[in-house]
Amino acid sequence: MSRPVIALFLHQPKCSVQCGNGIMKALDDRYRFKIFAKQQIEDDFFSDVDIVAFPGGVGDSDSWDSLLKGNLKLVHNYIEDGGRYLGICMGAYWAGKEYFNILKDVKVEQYIKRPNTDTRRPHAKAMKVKWLGKEEKMFFFDGSAFEGNNYDTIATYPNGDAMAIMQGRIGLIGCHPESEPGWYTYHSWMKNHYHNGEHHKLLLDFANKLLKQ
Repeated sequence: MSRPVIALFLHQPKCSVQCGNGIMKALDDRYRFKIFAKQQIEDDFFSDVDIVAFPGGVGDSDSWDSLLKGNLKLVHNYIEDGGRYLGICMGAYWAGKEYFNILKDVKVEQYIKRPNTDTRRPHAKAMKVKWLGKEEKMFFFDGSAFEGNNYDTIATYPNGDAMAIMQGRIGLIGCHPESEPGWYTYHSWMKNHYHNGEHHKLLLDFANKLLKQ
C-alpha cells in the first residue's frame, strides 16, 4: 500500500531546511514527501498530493508574496479542490487573511502580543502548553495563536489561547513539535528540555487526523 504524499515547501531561512527536516523525520514512517520551493512547479505537481505543508523558520511572514507568487495559484487551486493544508509557525501565519486567506472567521496572531500572554519575547523557549489536555513543554519561537470558536482545538497556550487547531482540512500549529535535538543544544538554556521524540509522535497523530478530514 502506497504511503500518502506531503508536498513540503522549503525556502531557507524563512521556511527552513531545519524545520522541514524535522517534519520529515517526524512523519517519514507514514508519509512520502515531494519538495517544492520558490521556483515555479509543473501544473500537475499536486495531482498525487494529500497534504501541502508549510514549515516555520526565521523571517518576516510578509515575505509570503515574493516567495509564493510563482506557485500561489496552484496552491490555492489545490486547497479549493479539497486539498489539506498543514502549517507550522510561519506556515500557520500564512493561513491567515493577509496571506492565503483559507480560514473561516479565525484570526491568526502573534502569541507574544496576545492578552495575558506569559511572554513578550519572540525568542526560543520551552513553552508550557496543553496538548489534548496533557501538559507539555514545546519549542516556541514567535509562534502564532488562534482566535475564534469554529475549529477543533488540539493544544492551548498558558493564557488559554489556541496553539494548535484544525478547521476542516486546515491544520495549524504555533509551536514546533518537529523540533530536533540540535535545536536545543544550539540554544543552551533549552538543552534540558528536548522531548526525546515524543513531540514527533504528536505531530504524526496530528497529520493522521488531518488526513482523515
